[in-house]
Amino acid sequence: MSEKKILLELDSVSKFFGNIIALRDISMQVRAGEVMCLLGDNGAGKSTLIKILAGVHQHDRGEYRVEGQGVRFDSPRDALDRGIAAVYQDLALVPMMSIARNFFLGSEPTLGWGPLRRFDLIKAARVAKEELAKMGIDVRDTSQPVGTMSGGERQCVAIARAVYFGANVLILDEPTSALGVKEAGVVMRYIAQTRSRGLGVVFITHNPHHAYTIGDRFTILNRGQSYGTFGKDEITREDMVTMMAGGEELKAIEQEIAEIESEANAAGE
Repeated sequence: MSEKKILLELDSVSKFFGNIIALRDISMQVRAGEVMCLLGDNGAGKSTLIKILAGVHQHDRGEYRVEGQGVRFDSPRDALDRGIAAVYQDLALVPMMSIARNFFLGSEPTLGWGPLRRFDLIKAARVAKEELAKMGIDVRDTSQPVGTMSGGERQCVAIARAVYFGANVLILDEPTSALGVKEAGVVMRYIAQTRSRGLGVVFITHNPHHAYTIGDRFTILNRGQSYGTFGKDEITREDMVTMMAGGEELKAIEQEIAEIESEANAAGE
């Protein structure tokens, strides 16, 4: 089977904020039709890495390549122009505005010219309905406020919008973190739909269970450094937890818990 096309690649990328090393020598690839999971606990460097990928920050060392070409984005607009779209936790949706208007927020289709120019509601409703259907959501009325949708469905609107406007690589920032089990499952199904359409997906999460369910490959960060990238047959959920926590720290915690339990047992005898 032929190797999948590499859409995005980091090669020994580092980022510094003054004397603080936010990222050190991070390497990873995002391939077409795959979900690359980027895992790490709070403070691991995930947010900084997302911002480099999406054009918010520039890297200080190493190389960032899009389809084999070295890039250095000056803004998120530059990244979008190269097909890289980030969907953040706040989703950039207006709850009281309709699904159709949210879908085209900032890129509204219009009718007419000059002072008679107006929002093309019919086109917006049709396209939003069609694109959401491709993701597996049947919206009967695209005029309903997007705030009436479930958390998983709102995630789908943001994902479908990014895909419609030309994303080749979709960066999802903790899309399941505020959701219950059922809604998280819904979002992961939408991610699978996106992967099946040939896009590369970067799924950022601190939840190894969600990552292992949907991911094809896994890059694990701890304190700004990478433990490497692993295929699903090369790593277990338990390995992920250990790496994310830091092996030595986890051993120390386990030892402390064992000592507390031992003291409690001794006191009870």
